Amino acid sequence: MNAITAESILEELDHRYPCTEDEMNFLKFRNPFELLIMTILSAQTTDVTINGLRDELFFAYPNSAALARVDPLDVERIIHSAGFYHSKAKNIIGTAKMLEENFGGVVPRTIEELTTLPGVGRKTANIVTNHAFHEACGIAVDTHVRRLSKKIGFTQNTDPEKIEKDLMKLFPKKWWSKINYLLIRHGRAVCTAKKPDCMKCIIRHNCQSYINSGEE
Repeated sequence: MNAITAESILEELDHRYPCTEDEMNFLKFRNPFELLIMTILSAQTTDVTINGLRDELFFAYPNSAALARVDPLDVERIIHSAGFYHSKAKNIIGTAKMLEENFGGVVPRTIEELTTLPGVGRKTANIVTNHAFHEACGIAVDTHVRRLSKKIGFTQNTDPEKIEKDLMKLFPKKWWSKINYLLIRHGRAVCTAKKPDCMKCIIRHNCQSYINSGEE
């Protein structure tokens, strides 16, 4: 897909799903530490679930110093509803310890530093740099972004890191902070994984999957 068509698609989605900068993250965090921990916990579960355990978790452990010295069983009790709570508890406690030992208790601002933390890959690091520090260093590729990017025709790749590179080449940097939000909203509202509603899709005439289906 050429860059002009690709950008016109995002412009249509941006018009359909307007939002403020603060609304672009579905996790209701209050500081970079909360966003980092909540994003690690959000893997393979819903934002609603993670938002629901936020207050109890951070009332008990408001910073990395508190979380670094906790009994894992206490954390597991709080985050049980997030699923995979054994490994997630290990990751967030390990992250808290590394924040204390390597970063003076402060969440780092670069992708390279963030990805040294347990449970933090490029997707999580991109979310933190983008939403906590308002620095679009890359594009967070989650399941919605991966699915819709290939379906629409932004990429032919399935590997998240390759998709991210394709999107970064295709779109000017002004869009990097919004792509994740726009594709998630569209993926939830119209282009669902189980039953995409193409007749209600405002971008269907530029969508490669729809064009290739011969329904035009």
